[in-house]
Amino acid sequence: MMKPNDLETLFKDLQAEFNIEQPAKNHEERFLAKLNKQSANHKPSGKIRKLWLPILSIAASIVLLVSLAIGTNSNSDVTGLASVSPEMAKTESFFTATISAELKKLEASSNNETRLLIKDAMVQLNRLEAEYKILITDLIESGQDQRVIYAMISNFQNRIEVLENTLKQIEHIKELNNNLLEKTL
Repeated sequence: MMKPNDLETLFKDLQAEFNIEQPAKNHEERFLAKLNKQSANHKPSGKIRKLWLPILSIAASIVLLVSLAIGTNSNSDVTGLASVSPEMAKTESFFTATISAELKKLEASSNNETRLLIKDAMVQLNRLEAEYKILITDLIESGQDQRVIYAMISNFQNRIEVLENTLKQIEHIKELNNNLLEKTL
């Protein structure tokens, strides 16, 4: 660990090497012009990739939605929160419907800029789905222990939170793009 005197000595020794020069007055305009020129000249690599990438993204989202819905429905028929009580069945139904609605919003927001963000969210959702399946087993083995039920509800809440946070990040990306577009115009 460095002592305060060592830090002061380090900064004094390196003071001559600090970059203290200011950029030219029109530096930002030149940089934005180069950036706009570069983005205008950028062409996607191949027509096939350009055509298939959005289609594959949408298809993957649909497959995930269907598998999530089937997985949730098949689990709730046999076990899950629905097996605890009618109130828990309503709770599970509410969470499933909310997650489905959020997934549809996410799918509608899918584009090249948000693809990786959505992919990351789907990975997190798959992890939470796997945890939920373990919780179903725990629920059966524990004889409907309240702690397991709370963990299952928390799992649903975490899924919704992941989706909402992803949608907020997508909205933030859209705002940044709009602000950048306004500045360039």
